Amino acid sequence: MNREDELLLAEIEDKKRQSADRCMLTHSGFLDMRQKTLVYKTFGCMFWGGYDDAERCVALFLPEYMAAGPGSVGIQVVGPEGNGTQADGPGLSEEDDPLQILRVAAPKGSRALTHRDYLGSLLSLGIDRSVTGDILVHERGADIVVLKSMGEYLRSNYEKAGRASLSCELLPCSAIAAGELRTALKRDTVASLRLDSLVSSAFDMARGKAQEAIRAGLVFADGLQATKPDEQLDEGCKLVLRGKGKAVLKEAGGRTRKDRIGVVWEKYL
Repeated sequence: MNREDELLLAEIEDKKRQSADRCMLTHSGFLDMRQKTLVYKTFGCMFWGGYDDAERCVALFLPEYMAAGPGSVGIQVVGPEGNGTQADGPGLSEEDDPLQILRVAAPKGSRALTHRDYLGSLLSLGIDRSVTGDILVHERGADIVVLKSMGEYLRSNYEKAGRASLSCELLPCSAIAAGELRTALKRDTVASLRLDSLVSSAFDMARGKAQEAIRAGLVFADGLQATKPDEQLDEGCKLVLRGKGKAVLKEAGGRTRKDRIGVVWEKYL
């Protein structure tokens, strides 16, 4: 563990202590998937990134009055087992939600802006990456998940990306426009539902290369870093290979004559 990780864990521990001592909701800045894994293994907390399938999330610590009781209503909280699960308890109200959406739009006729354009121009404001979450680009501009504490500053100061002037408004997370994701189905067979075998199938690579990627910390399963090639996964898991994309195991079952397992992937294009 490096010094940066130690500082992160110390900060998260302080947030956890504040939540317990003051009976209040506390949260971290945005974490990438590797940081999220480190924090989950140490504290077992919940995560929230503004929408169901968020990759960058904040760690949440809820007071007892928010965490107790069956069922969940309101804003969905991403649980530690993976994206899109509900946490026990009443969940977050719009008022309690520490995140909001910065919706930005460029003038008609300007060059279509990319994720890199938006991220680069945001960082040029001198802010830390931990105050912004996922950047969802759509045909009208982009929805950027941000810490509510930074929302007004960004709305007032985020004026340009590339050469395009921007208009900004702040919205609750429920208004997010995730955009239309392009996917394609892929059918294959695997020897087993081991992580290395599934990574090899999903991303069209040799099993040895898949094992190297796993050991290098480049593979994430259901939002958490996966480092054991022999880990067994289940139907419905989402795999991310950094630099290569992501895929969901939609179906797994049925044996071929060569005793292999049939799988169907939904790959994000």
